[in-house]
Amino acid sequence: MLTRLSALLASLFIFSVYADEPAPETLPDNNSKIEQTNAEHTDSRADNLFGKEELKQAFIPFLSGNIAVDATLDEPQWQQANHFTLDFVTQPFDNTAAPVKTDVYIFEDGQTLYIGFIAYDPAPHEISGFYRDRDKIWSNDLVGIKLDTFNNERLAYQFFVNPHGVQADAIENEMTKSESDSWNAIWDSAGQITETGYVVEMAIPLRAMNFDEQSERKIWGAEFVRFYPRNENYRISNLPYDRNNECVLCQLGEIEGFNNASQGNNLAIIPTLVVGAGRKRDVFSAEDWKSFDNQEVGVDVNWGITPQMSLQATINPDFSQVEADVAQVSINNTFSLYFDELRPFFVENAGYFSSNQELVYTRNISNPDYGAKLTGQTGDHTFGIFAANDETTQFLVPGNLSSSVASLNTESINTALRYRYDMSDDFSIGWVSTLRDADEYHNYVNGADVKFRISEQDTLRAQYVVSDTQYPFTLYEDFCANDCTSAEDNSEIVLRTRQDDAFSGQSWRVNYFHQERDWFFNADHFANDRDFRADLGFESRADFHKSILGAGYMWWNDTGWWNRIRLKGDWDITHSDEGELLEREVEAYLSIRGTYQSFVEIGHVKRQRVGLRFDPSSLAIDGNTDLFNESSNSFYMETRPNSLLFVSTFARIGDQIDFANNRLGEQLYVESRMDVNIGSHAQLSARQIYSDLDVDNAKLFIARISDLRLTYQFDARQFLRLIMIYNNTYRNQANYAAPVDSYSRQLGAQLLYSYKVNPLTKFFVGVGSAAIDEPTLDGLRDYEQSVFMKFSYAWLQ
Repeated sequence: MLTRLSALLASLFIFSVYADEPAPETLPDNNSKIEQTNAEHTDSRADNLFGKEELKQAFIPFLSGNIAVDATLDEPQWQQANHFTLDFVTQPFDNTAAPVKTDVYIFEDGQTLYIGFIAYDPAPHEISGFYRDRDKIWSNDLVGIKLDTFNNERLAYQFFVNPHGVQADAIENEMTKSESDSWNAIWDSAGQITETGYVVEMAIPLRAMNFDEQSERKIWGAEFVRFYPRNENYRISNLPYDRNNECVLCQLGEIEGFNNASQGNNLAIIPTLVVGAGRKRDVFSAEDWKSFDNQEVGVDVNWGITPQMSLQATINPDFSQVEADVAQVSINNTFSLYFDELRPFFVENAGYFSSNQELVYTRNISNPDYGAKLTGQTGDHTFGIFAANDETTQFLVPGNLSSSVASLNTESINTALRYRYDMSDDFSIGWVSTLRDADEYHNYVNGADVKFRISEQDTLRAQYVVSDTQYPFTLYEDFCANDCTSAEDNSEIVLRTRQDDAFSGQSWRVNYFHQERDWFFNADHFANDRDFRADLGFESRADFHKSILGAGYMWWNDTGWWNRIRLKGDWDITHSDEGELLEREVEAYLSIRGTYQSFVEIGHVKRQRVGLRFDPSSLAIDGNTDLFNESSNSFYMETRPNSLLFVSTFARIGDQIDFANNRLGEQLYVESRMDVNIGSHAQLSARQIYSDLDVDNAKLFIARISDLRLTYQFDARQFLRLIMIYNNTYRNQANYAAPVDSYSRQLGAQLLYSYKVNPLTKFFVGVGSAAIDEPTLDGLRDYEQSVFMKFSYAWLQ
């Protein structure tokens, strides 16, 4: 008990780190004219409300001439640019007056959109600005713009810059309520800290975005935003936000102009060179190291065929991951783990393929020789299609109590198609298809979906999908422990892959969501029947039907140490195709969001769910499983007390099924994270996971994962990063029914240097190693060592 208490207390630590800020730079004298213009434009909040109705009349002037992107705003065009002020705090408060002044200037020249921000700050030494890799600055002081270039309230581009000119860009998807910074555009920015705050200058080529070039009168949705992180992380906007309106992009303002806007050729040809070498060995045998090498030359093509349509293609690509995945605990887990897609070809415009369930999960494609992707939007029609081969074929085999990964040593062709028609601003219908085809194997998935925005507070989504699948006749043998002849050698995955002929299944989703300022309600139903497969997606469960009812209430406060209290919870129940109970659950959470950018949540869960099958040769649930009663409590905390430190901790303690031995135990799970900014250039990020399970008054296992990442960012383009991940698992052999190793340890390390001119022109070089330790070994032993280099260069036309 003392060991478990010590682990919990050690993970709840909070400490502060302080350091002197760099001396602010002085804004050059040639900005005196723009400072004078600022003073002339300064009005009180009451007299200068750039609300949505006024912004709809905003015109973006066309101004030609050379512009140097240097954060000085000294060219004459800036004197003629349209001017906005950011007056409203939309988060965490409800449209209160902005605590600081922000001026925005904007114009375009037919090819580029120019935006200048002058962000005033009464204490420039408190500005949170760090040199980081692009898209790693979301906790910094930021200024930026959101642009819905089709003004259809579906997708918006985001462009943000920190005080040192470091960029972050993303795509916001109103259909899925998600934001993804995996999308990258090529654009210019600069920033500098001054005696009165900081100045940012942005130049966004219009060809970086899709828009309707043929429309003579172009009206885009737009919002100007500043993030001002102090005791609170203020989100400051030129627009008020209506919390009674569930749609975010529906509340953008409108800007008009771009009469001469064109994308030109918009062609990028990117040759790539990948060189790697290394060696591997089997540490459990006496064999020597075996060397391997890899030299690949490939080419990527990004072509904006029209401003509404873009093509990405790749030949002989390198689809390796540059950075290691975040470690996860896999012990005592019967379902496959999910990892985010990081490879550039697949993450580009990935939002075009999203629907009401994850039917396109491109990490299933592991080793392609070629790939192509076409995405676009014209009028009310949005579409995406991609195709890629794969030298090997991997897919999830789902069940209702477990899942596994199948691998075929044969090439497959993989295709995904997504189409959506917006019949109105409130009603959309769509179609999705995925196809995987290989020798003796195929999986075809086709489905339709709808989204109906009933009112500003109510949204209904529904999707119906069918699948047709053929497994190789002997696939089930891959999941048998021995010769597949005994009942004990069967498992759920063996039974679900033992298919003589092609089989078909169906899946459906219905989601209703109501949200107002102070409360919300949701009702959902999910179902995958026993023969439904979505092998290009991430559908790890089949033979299940789940219904959910949830609700929540919020209390708001614009003064004092807290700004929101939320009480939420839900009830859900899950059955098999035969109506057998799989799980029944009730959960409730109470959270407080407050000063020092803090968030605290406590939760309680009561659950009934079945354990393992007694007879593995039968898929029956009733009479073939135990129904366990679980009860657990959870705690989550995060805070950013100053610009140099972030800490978070999640802890859960309570009942947990021991899936290795089919009995109930007591689990303590703790996951902590700490990020420390060391000066303006360095960051230390540490993540620790601790999980243990006690069964029958004795320890079953203790699993620990330590993930340490130290990064030194020389400037906005280059960094050096060390990653070390250590996984240490102890098992009490006396408490297991079957033989297990008493411990296993793994250590992975990677040192990476990166130089990026832009997201397409970049250079990586790194070294990596992996080691393992088990009882039959004498300490940690390396089993893989490698060195790798990748270079790509973008020719832009």
